[in-house]
Amino acid sequence: MKRSDNRTPNQTRPVRIIRKYLKYPAGSVLIEMGNTKVICSASIQEKVPDHKRGTGSGWITAEYGMLPGATSGRYQRESNGRVKGRTHEIQRLIGRALRAVVDLEKLGEKTVIIDADVIQADGGTRTAAITGSFVALYDAIGPVPIKEFVAAVSVGVVDSDCLVDLAYDEDSQAEVDLNLVMTASGRLVEIQGTAEQEPFSKATLDKLVDQGGKAIHQLIAVQKKVLGHKS
Repeated sequence: MKRSDNRTPNQTRPVRIIRKYLKYPAGSVLIEMGNTKVICSASIQEKVPDHKRGTGSGWITAEYGMLPGATSGRYQRESNGRVKGRTHEIQRLIGRALRAVVDLEKLGEKTVIIDADVIQADGGTRTAAITGSFVALYDAIGPVPIKEFVAAVSVGVVDSDCLVDLAYDEDSQAEVDLNLVMTASGRLVEIQGTAEQEPFSKATLDKLVDQGGKAIHQLIAVQKKVLGHKS
């Protein structure tokens, strides 16, 4: 199929990551994936949850939200303590993705709270949040506790074609919708995949993971460039 923005099937949208976007957090970025824009910040607390107390090990947790004006129709603001199931799922996903690449013992008994706030949504908000939040986390805690880089991308099947980094118009008509989280070494952190219509084959899954992995490699190259990382 011809994509609305004339991208090839394997091509991500233009990516931009602006570091130190906010004044006060230990780390913060604005990440833009095409028309999707997310502010990601990392704040440090000198305490840990009860299950980590006295272990010498730290913790990373995440909150995710969307501004009412982020979507074409006003998005209903979520009150504190009344988080929707989708939001809770995304928050846990971001936290898992970041904890997977951090040595929590080297972090020490402190908690890093990631806040990912979508200011404009055009598909792929959770994957953009992971990719941007990693850079904010890196700025907040430095390289020592970081085991390796991590990023995420959406992939899917639209009109029988496997596509990378779906915009909203593609995602809304996808036959298969999949979110992929992968490290710089090519190891998988998470695959979230669903057949929206007919079941799909393992061959299709393998193709989506392969295409997504190549896109994540490119996203990690962007992360490293903005951080001045030399490998």
